This record gives sequence, C-alpha cells and structure tokens, in this order.
Amino acid sequence: MRVILFGASGMVGQGVLRECLADARVERVLTIGRRPVGLTHAKLDDLVHADFTNYADVSDRLRGFDACFFCLGVSAMGLSEAEYSRITYDVTLAAAHALVAVNSALTFVYVSGTGTDSSEQGRVMWARVKGRTENALQRLPFKAVYLFRPGFIQPLHGIQSSTALYRTLYAITAPITPLLKRLAPTFITTTELVARAMIGVALHGHSNPVLYNADINQVGTALTRGG
Repeated sequence: MRVILFGASGMVGQGVLRECLADARVERVLTIGRRPVGLTHAKLDDLVHADFTNYADVSDRLRGFDACFFCLGVSAMGLSEAEYSRITYDVTLAAAHALVAVNSALTFVYVSGTGTDSSEQGRVMWARVKGRTENALQRLPFKAVYLFRPGFIQPLHGIQSSTALYRTLYAITAPITPLLKRLAPTFITTTELVARAMIGVALHGHSNPVLYNADINQVGTALTRGG
C-alpha cells in the first residue's frame, strides 16, 4: 500500500508516520508539509510544499497512491470561525480535491474529533466547522472516506503534542491514564492504535464510515494481532 500523509509533524501524524514506516504492508509514504519531517527512511518521500490551497505544481507527485491519512489540524482556541474554517475546511478540501482529481480510487482518512457536529448548526464553533468538513469530504467520489472521531489520545513512544496546553494536559493526566484505561477503556485511545486503525481501514475497509475510540481501538488492536 502507498500512503500520502498530511500533518506528519503533529502528535497524531507522528504516530501515523511511525507505524507506516514500521509496517511491511506499507511500501511507500509521501509526507506533505511546510517543513521537512527530519527523518530519513527508504520508504519515505518528504515533499515540502508551501501553499496548502494549491497543488497544481505538484499534481504529478500525487498519483499512484492507495490512501491519504489527513492528520493536519489546529486547536480552535483563540481563532475566529473564519480563521478556523480557513485552516480546517479550506485546507482539507483543497488537498482532497487535488487528490480526487488525479486518483478517485483512493481511500481518504480524516482525523476529526468526538463532538463533531454533522448538522453544521450547533452552538460549538469547532464542531460545526469539523462537521462541514466531514460532510464535504463524504460528497467527493473517493473509493472510501473514513472519519476518525477520537476522544482522548494518549501519546506513546516519546511523541508529544506541538500545542503547549495539550502537552501540559497529557503530563497532568499521565499518572492516572492507566486507571482511566481500566475504568473507561472506550474513552481513551493511543497514537499507536489510531495509526494502526488508519492502516486497517485503508487495507480492509470498515462497515461504518465514522469511527470513535471504541472502533479505533478494535480495528487497531485487530491489525496488531494480524500484523
């Protein structure tokens, strides 16, 4: 399987890149970002691209892939709806339109979040924008679109969030995370399971296009066993 990865420098994206490079079923990974990922690997092709709203000059680089794992995103904290929409909706759809134009036989996996508002009418701004983004992606003629709505994601293998507030939150909750896993196993997933679940749905599909933590953990664990 050949994979395009957006957001490889973020917390989720770091986990996805790690698992893709380690998985023999993934033969090539093209990362697309504004900065190099800073890794060298035989399977890795690192594309530095400045304009995330226009892919005309790199369209040939987007051909021949089986899946796109879109992990790019920002916190809505401190942003207006217009600003958050430009980053969350416009950037995502620009990439999706560029990909579907050269390869509609591609599986697109989008990292959204628990609480996303599919009606696009709710009171929570980020949830409306995420819902609008999800709905637009589902209207595109890809082979399949899967929407990941994780809740709490535990970073593993030294991975850290690039957001200071989230790093603080993870540090505070780290001592009680094992207890939370026992008491509420469907509330928590990990960067490793999210990554493996992405690989799993791209390889084998899934009966539900929207996956929450319980689904992510199930698919990710199953792929581990079958890996």
